Amino acid sequence: MNLETVDCDLLVVGSGAAGMAAAITAKLHGLDVLLVEKADVFGGTTALSGGGLWVPGNPVSERVGLTDSRDAARQYMAIEAGAFARPDMVEAFLDQGPAMVAFFEDKTAVRFVPAPLFPDYHPGQPGASQGGRTLYAAPYDGRELGARIRTLRPPLQEMTLFGLVTVSGDEVRHFLNATRSLRSARYVAGVFLRHLRDTLRHGRGMRLTNGNALAARLARSVFDLEIPLWLNAPVCSLTQDGARASGAIVRREGRDVRVHARRGVVLACGGFPQDRVRQQRLFPHVQRGGLHHSPAPASNTGDGLAFGEQAGGRVDTHLAHPAAWAVFSRVPRKGGSMGVYPHFIDRAKPGMIAIDARGQRFVNESDSYHDVIAAALRAAAPDGRGLYLLCDHRAIRQYGLGFAKPFPMPLGGLLRKGYLKRGRTLAELATQIGVDPAALQATVDRYNADAQHGRDPQFGKGGNAYNRFNGDPTWSGPNPCVAPVQDAPFYAVELVVGDLGTFAGLRTDAHARVLDAREQPIPGLYAAGNDMASIMGGNYPGGGITLGPAMTFGYIAGRHAASNPS
Repeated sequence: MNLETVDCDLLVVGSGAAGMAAAITAKLHGLDVLLVEKADVFGGTTALSGGGLWVPGNPVSERVGLTDSRDAARQYMAIEAGAFARPDMVEAFLDQGPAMVAFFEDKTAVRFVPAPLFPDYHPGQPGASQGGRTLYAAPYDGRELGARIRTLRPPLQEMTLFGLVTVSGDEVRHFLNATRSLRSARYVAGVFLRHLRDTLRHGRGMRLTNGNALAARLARSVFDLEIPLWLNAPVCSLTQDGARASGAIVRREGRDVRVHARRGVVLACGGFPQDRVRQQRLFPHVQRGGLHHSPAPASNTGDGLAFGEQAGGRVDTHLAHPAAWAVFSRVPRKGGSMGVYPHFIDRAKPGMIAIDARGQRFVNESDSYHDVIAAALRAAAPDGRGLYLLCDHRAIRQYGLGFAKPFPMPLGGLLRKGYLKRGRTLAELATQIGVDPAALQATVDRYNADAQHGRDPQFGKGGNAYNRFNGDPTWSGPNPCVAPVQDAPFYAVELVVGDLGTFAGLRTDAHARVLDAREQPIPGLYAAGNDMASIMGGNYPGGGITLGPAMTFGYIAGRHAASNPS
């Protein structure tokens, strides 16, 4: 059967940060690039994310006086990765990460802002940074995309309020303080007024933040460089010329098209967060009968991993964790479907505690989302079930609880839908969530005895800089993460296990080339983003450890393809 043939130098599969970074880099180094996307919108998981990139020694933070040491970053990464460390990948990342940031700021529409107060997730470890390794995409005016704004993947619905993303770096503090600070109230009012104006005029908000801003900035650069972007264009199979990856068969507009790629193919399909077969194989809680929840696009079903394996590559599962674990709660949507809300910061607020099915605390709630789930799966809830975050009336009205917003937003709708549970007493709440009332009372009594003095000797909540960063700096007590749970009524929301991306991926070398079973690169085949195995061996050192390496190794892949014609 004769197929239509399209020729290019480099075929990039996937339009998240990794794929767009590879495409842009290759184009700016002289290659003819084609970018294809399985979904009907571009942006991938990036567009749903917080938009942070973890890049030690980056020039953006240096501009505001935050110096970093490559030796310190190397030491920290070695400790964090432990037995799963890959020094060659770490060195490539430390070398090319800052160069990637400078390249995109200099030559594209991408702009970053520093997070000077955002520490690494384990700030007490040798080599850790107290701030500056995490960057965010600068907010972006969606009108710059013109009509293409309609095909940008929208932000996660549960992370918005009236369609407005309310978590963007330090901005979240203004939203939480809007009823207590005139400055914050004015700030929030201004943001909402602009959002309302844009919604009336354009049908959606145009002030893009977080991962939506990063995806939009990268896409603007793709469009400026006239890189073709095919949507609704899934890859059916890779093609090979001998051992070399030479292109793919792509389904476009109902017909198959043979894409011939002279320099090769970059796989950046977003990992396997929606691949139930690989979940069953690799996720311990799923193997034990538990469920897994991910906000990743439904199209992220492990295509890149499957294509890499078919070409002779192998998926590296020798990792500390197969995915970037995260704490979620399930939110009822209109029409009966369910969304998920990521509990990034509420857990760290004073007066919040997490319990397991025994009614007992099991973790420092203000540790990273990845660490909280890792702790639960180790002992408290091996199947991921029976976890709750609870608080008292003061805390929920001051900070909210998951998808439930703080005062003056009402709680009644979420109570009626069953998202929130409420009890006039702890015993009544315990009955509603199915734990032993006496056990829950004993847990809260033990916690409160020390919490009234700002202490948590059991788990050390608020004990490091990262804990305190997400706490409440205005709290009157001595610890911004600790307060008694004592003001009735009491509230709880069920927590579920999910991911922010998968860590198990194709094993590559430092040039992002996919390796075969003999550890030899497969000619013409690259992987980046969540299709590439975690450079941290499945550990999570800081905010943005997925997107930082994703863009860096996309950049590396694009440069390598441009400089290696054979």
